Amino acid sequence: MREIKTVTVVGANGTMGTNVSAIFASFGNAKVYMISRDIEKSKKAAEKACKSVRADSIRKNLIPADYSMLAQCVSESDLVFESTAENLSIKLDITKKIAESLPANAIACTGTSGLSITSLSECFPEELRKHYFGVHFFNPPYNMILCEITPTKYTDMELFEEAKKYLKTTLFRTVVEVKDSPAFLANRIGFQFINEAFQYAEKYKDNGGIDYIDAILGPFTGRAMAPLTTADFVGLDVHKAIVDNLYENTNDYAHETFVLPEFVPKLIDDGKLGRKAGGGIYKTEVYESGLKRRTVYDIETGLFRDQMKYVFPFAEKIKAYLKNGEYENAFSRLINNKSLEATICLEFLLKYIIYSLSTTEEVGYKISSADDVMATGFNWCPPMAMIQAFSTVTDVTQLIKERVDKSILEKIDVDSLLAKVKPSKYDYRLYFKSR
Repeated sequence: MREIKTVTVVGANGTMGTNVSAIFASFGNAKVYMISRDIEKSKKAAEKACKSVRADSIRKNLIPADYSMLAQCVSESDLVFESTAENLSIKLDITKKIAESLPANAIACTGTSGLSITSLSECFPEELRKHYFGVHFFNPPYNMILCEITPTKYTDMELFEEAKKYLKTTLFRTVVEVKDSPAFLANRIGFQFINEAFQYAEKYKDNGGIDYIDAILGPFTGRAMAPLTTADFVGLDVHKAIVDNLYENTNDYAHETFVLPEFVPKLIDDGKLGRKAGGGIYKTEVYESGLKRRTVYDIETGLFRDQMKYVFPFAEKIKAYLKNGEYENAFSRLINNKSLEATICLEFLLKYIIYSLSTTEEVGYKISSADDVMATGFNWCPPMAMIQAFSTVTDVTQLIKERVDKSILEKIDVDSLLAKVKPSKYDYRLYFKSR
């Protein structure tokens, strides 16, 4: 394994660029050139990087730089990580510049969350293309340890295996190899779920819409953060870029679930991008008295209102069971309750299982990848662990056949899909929370 002593991160003032710089500097103990368009932004990013891994000691490893210094920084690097805006033309332009100065024995990679790795690799001269691949970290990487790694048809696979080992043993990532497919694996699964939740929010806007659906799919359903709250966290503009890319460049049975409801682009156009912009679909207002008011976008009126505290009897009972460790009773309650909210909840979880497994067949290399990406990239109960959870009280294959829409079941072979499932290495009890 070649030693990686010097790293250049291009686009280091962005959220991922800053956080990934910290990972290379801390776990990798590398000297990291942090390049952005403005060196003052790079200096601020270096301070944020220290905070992101809670280690002031890495400050000496972080060297702020700007684009005028790119050629010099790249020429001194063992690894160059491109983390610019998720825009193909921008990435092509920067990648061509990196290619001009990349040492013959260095590694170059992109942190794109879903653009074509092969297209980007062709910015390099033929002899350097073999040193290029995708390395997709998840945010925040200090907590979310997934790293999807993607080779191209040009990649030197011996070097690729070395890089996988470095990511796993030095940077302590859960490394999952995926195919060069739009949004790769974790985001394709996760954002399909989130975008369908947006569609249901619009469908049930008279019931409450956004916070109504989030309340149905909260932590008691096996995720650390409700789905639409997650979209607000990552940024509505980022969410839109991912689902638009998936809608345009994939065509699986869930294709229409990638259509984004019209109210989301309107919020984006108004600058309501999510938490990073001070509010998106949710907003916290702080008054001079210190009082905080949590509001949510009302799809019906187009205005913000107080976030509701929904009380669904099925959910309250499940939470009580989970609090006492009565998991089988909790799952039985969900399956046997016929309220609208329980029906929506169960349907989402069952569709999550089958979409995760079917997408992994297409994009991944091992069925276990479905669990790795969702557990360590999203902190959601992974699909095979969820199967084990439901299996404690029922036959999951039969449950899917009974409770999932027939239009979906006509397009996939549920028996064949679930026959490939193996016991999960993840404990479902860690994900279902009593809140």
